Amino acid sequence: MSITKPQIDDLLNKTEKNPFLLCSIASKRASDINNMLHGQHLRVTAVQDIDDITTVLSGKDSITTAMTEIEDGTLSYDQEEFDEILAKGDTNN
Repeated sequence: MSITKPQIDDLLNKTEKNPFLLCSIASKRASDINNMLHGQHLRVTAVQDIDDITTVLSGKDSITTAMTEIEDGTLSYDQEEFDEILAKGDTNN
């Protein structure tokens, strides 16, 4: 029995079994979610005393939301572009 949901093995299968790619995709999405909700956070805290609006809105933190989106296929990457970048050795993208 695993306590990690979604399971890491399932997530790695979606990202060429590359833990660095998985981490990069999930962290970029979590950052986007946090940035998106920042305006909502400022508005809601004026009404009620809540530190993290992300948890209030979805019941999950932003990294869990990102991982779930990877698992269900909502969030992915362009495999051809990724392979081209790896071939060039360009890591600035």
